[in-house]
Amino acid sequence: MPKPERPRRARRAPTGLKAADLRVRPLARAETIPSAWYTDPRFHDLDRDAVFAATWQYVADVQQLAQPGDHVLADVAGEPIIVVRASDGELRAFYNVCRHRGGPLALKDGNADMLICKYHGWTYRLDGMLRGVPHFNRVELFDKRDYGLTPVPLAVWEGLVFGSLCDRPQPLESHLSGIRERIAPTHLGSLTFARRIAYDVHANWKVYVDNYLEGYHIPYVHPELLKLYSDYESYRTEVSDWYSVQVGPLQVERNVYTAGGGEALYYHVFPNLMLNVVPGRLQSNVVVPVAPDRCKVIFRYYYDDVTSAAARERIESDVTFSDTVQREDAEICERVQRGLASRAYDKGRFSVRFEEGVYHFQNLLKRAYRDWLKHPA
Repeated sequence: MPKPERPRRARRAPTGLKAADLRVRPLARAETIPSAWYTDPRFHDLDRDAVFAATWQYVADVQQLAQPGDHVLADVAGEPIIVVRASDGELRAFYNVCRHRGGPLALKDGNADMLICKYHGWTYRLDGMLRGVPHFNRVELFDKRDYGLTPVPLAVWEGLVFGSLCDRPQPLESHLSGIRERIAPTHLGSLTFARRIAYDVHANWKVYVDNYLEGYHIPYVHPELLKLYSDYESYRTEVSDWYSVQVGPLQVERNVYTAGGGEALYYHVFPNLMLNVVPGRLQSNVVVPVAPDRCKVIFRYYYDDVTSAAARERIESDVTFSDTVQREDAEICERVQRGLASRAYDKGRFSVRFEEGVYHFQNLLKRAYRDWLKHPA
């Protein structure tokens, strides 16, 4: 079956995208990205095409797709995606777009033997092949084999499912290399999902990511979180090609995260995935752009035990504590968004000690913009 051509959007660079702003300088001499990158609506569109359409995006959990016919809906760079467990047991992803006139194949997560368009009833097998076409017997030169669903590349890592709009994306494993070994003996793929919470944040998605990537603000914004660390001065950031990790040494006394001691590992995988790992627990955050000045942050909690009384108590304490931290972050991000829109601000500088993660993220963002400019559609 010939593969349908992937949809493409016209490329137009924002007039505020200057070559000088795309240069990468050493951390000690670098400036932060311009305020327009957070506030100008044209950069919201640029991020969709240059960043989110060009990277692996988390779309589902394997646990959500256990049985043939299970399907999950997702949005990748503004494109509707459906991920499905096919009859042969394989995971597949497609644009959630009927090849007839663009109708949706599913309106919500669920299970189905066939994918049936909710507009005119075109019916597709779970492998994407078109099977049924009502009232098409008089149509000439029509071959159902030419009208299968448009596939989307898919990859699975530690129970997390990722999709990409790229025709030939780089291997997902190359973006996450070293994380699995670093967090051992915690095995993310064996943890059980427990809770999903979403927050609406009135700030650009990059403001939220910047804030996540540094512990510089912790003493001023998160007084209770600060108490969890045994030595704030030992809080550090390590960077890899496509991710960074902040390492927070925990108090030796029992705390909301552990029975005492150990480290909290805060991974950011470019561009918008966070993996917050403590022994026996994963908290994932996905930051979804909604508008130039708004984003949604989706938290998912996973644990090695979700059934015992002690586990349920731990989960409630963890979620409650995290909710407090998240609301503090949301408030400061919203105030920063207002500051970035002020005529008094354009660019700042980095703390070499505490903001290497922000610098790393902003350099990857510049790289994504440069790559986008080199390959016009």
